[in-house]
Amino acid sequence: MKLSKYVIDSLAEQGITHIFEVCGGALAHLLDSVYGRTDITTVSMHHEMAAAIAAEGYARASENFGVAMATSGPGATNLITGIGSCYFDSVPCMYITGQVNTYEYKFDKPVRQIGFQETDIVSIVKPIVKKAVLVKDADEIRFTLEELSAVMKDGRPGPVLLDLPLDLQREEINIPTLKSYTKEPDEVKPPTESINQLADLIHASERPVILAGGGVRSSHACEDLLQFAHRTRIPVVTSLMGLDAFPHDDSLFIGMIGTYGNRFANLAIANADLVIALGTRLDTRQTGTRPETFARDATIVHVDIDSHELNNKIKVHHAIHSDIRQFFLFISHHPGITRVPVKNTNWLTRISQYKQRYPDFTLPETPAIDPNYFFHILSENLKNDAILCVDVGQIQMWAAQSLVIKKGQRFLTEGGMASIGSALPMAIGAAFAQPEKQIIAITGDGGFQLNIQELQTLYHHQLPIKIILLNNNGYGMIKQFQEQYLNCRFQSSGIGFSNPDFQDVVTAYKIPSRKISTKDEIVPALQHFLSETHPGFLEVIIDEKSRAVPKLSVNRPVEDQEPLLSREELKSNMITEMLPEYDNDEN
Repeated sequence: MKLSKYVIDSLAEQGITHIFEVCGGALAHLLDSVYGRTDITTVSMHHEMAAAIAAEGYARASENFGVAMATSGPGATNLITGIGSCYFDSVPCMYITGQVNTYEYKFDKPVRQIGFQETDIVSIVKPIVKKAVLVKDADEIRFTLEELSAVMKDGRPGPVLLDLPLDLQREEINIPTLKSYTKEPDEVKPPTESINQLADLIHASERPVILAGGGVRSSHACEDLLQFAHRTRIPVVTSLMGLDAFPHDDSLFIGMIGTYGNRFANLAIANADLVIALGTRLDTRQTGTRPETFARDATIVHVDIDSHELNNKIKVHHAIHSDIRQFFLFISHHPGITRVPVKNTNWLTRISQYKQRYPDFTLPETPAIDPNYFFHILSENLKNDAILCVDVGQIQMWAAQSLVIKKGQRFLTEGGMASIGSALPMAIGAAFAQPEKQIIAITGDGGFQLNIQELQTLYHHQLPIKIILLNNNGYGMIKQFQEQYLNCRFQSSGIGFSNPDFQDVVTAYKIPSRKISTKDEIVPALQHFLSETHPGFLEVIIDEKSRAVPKLSVNRPVEDQEPLLSREELKSNMITEMLPEYDNDEN
């Protein structure tokens, strides 16, 4: 069998239906081995960055892994942003790059390049993949593919890269003689002593909170979390990456924490006496720039499959190295958990008061469209299976604050790499993974232009993706920073920045387009827009001065977001002792 066919067969056998790529000479045989097949096909994107992110979206939406391919040199290096996003956000993807013929590759020779577009992509991406391999012998292909497939999914998931020289792609291989890879996946289970300690802590606690991170979704433990929360009556906050791990219309959901988190969620975690952090890095965007102030009166129990994340940013009281699903399996069967605690009734009442006092949106007093209000209305018009692919910047924060993500809906966004322009290619990947579901791409005027070329992919495949673009005529998140710390010097975020007429651009791609600019237009526009079965584009004009609030400034604890509450009002919300004022200098 031709080696390139063996690679494609292997992907198809693992349930991969679509490979995202941009063609190139060093991919010739791999692409040829897809030709005419009905079980697996390619999606020809218009930039390799978009192909890499589409594979990421496919993986996030399908709970399988994603695959993208690119040619050697610039094709391979253009994949890097998507590869890095998968590494930081723990998304399993396999990236396959064509390479020059082995007889044209420099290997250890002290020259810069021998073959045309020769680039050592393996060395370049090693810091942002779980494993990268340049295949040097055709007989290594089975072992290498099986090893990469296992490594990609074992433990904390992440991307891998297979670099395949052109001459090896066309070689004939004898499958029965190929060496296979055999290694049982690691099962990371929590120690029994740790589970016993946690059970005791839960029963002693009066103000417990569960913090759900992206690891809950990565370990396929969302249903386990829901059952555990209701069994123990412990309310749930999430990180940005854990936003769709728990249904927002559930009575125990209390929002997203962090720099741009819901004020009521930050108040809850600030006043907790027990925090059970599941599959989260506890990074600065969650804890603020002074991590020692985070949940400072709480006993913090941190559960994560990656031992390097434990006691990293925050020194916790109990660090449990475990897969999240295995953790739930052990804690849910603990005899101490069968008794439902009743001590936290007052705590749930207080949290409810926080939510009523500080809602995530308000009714606009002017005709202009308020972003938080818009996302609240959007939630009311979504299907129960909607997959929302959300870009990075202020729109990510407004959406995270005010969308109501129900059970069965998904919120896909980049956290660690956080590349603007990711929403559209991610939605394309999600649409091929889940063709029967409603797919929404939510983007901004700045980010949209970074992958605007993929409108042609949308049109070519007639994907029923709905693009919602919030237009504030600039890079709003950067403007907000410049306003707060740089005396409103809007260099490059506003000054020097310009937009095309998006209606003209999108229409040129033969995609139906419309624009709204007042709050009264929202409901009729969404009802018409979302009911159509073809691709669509809705431009939403918002005020250039719209800001993502509440927002946590440098050096303040998470409960003290801007716009600042009066000291008296903040004190009335606190069970934990308030901290003295701190020098709020950006540096």
